[in-house]
Amino acid sequence: MITEPKSPLVLSNIPISIEQHVEWIADCIRYIQTHHIESIEVNSDAEEEWSEHCKELAEATLYTKTDSWYMGANIEGKARRFPIYVGGVGNYRNKCTEIAKQGYTGIDITYSS
Repeated sequence: MITEPKSPLVLSNIPISIEQHVEWIADCIRYIQTHHIESIEVNSDAEEEWSEHCKELAEATLYTKTDSWYMGANIEGKARRFPIYVGGVGNYRNKCTEIAKQGYTGIDITYSS
């Protein structure tokens, strides 16, 4: 899935956000090939940290105060949470770039033997 939850996609110009996602994935694939990596997976600490960051930003808005499909209110029994990054496309892009520049921090890497 290219347009993942906790990205700014649905609150932005969708083609611009998808383009950023595709560029980041393509760069990551090049990194994997260059460094002979077998697999990568976001570690649970980094995932939890990002989820908390997204939640903090969302709590400062009215999105979380309503009964909308954004919050899952359209599905009975669904846990209430806001699955969208509201920090903006630029900030999201900068964070993704920073992760890559730092050697994919927060991502567990398994090298080929």
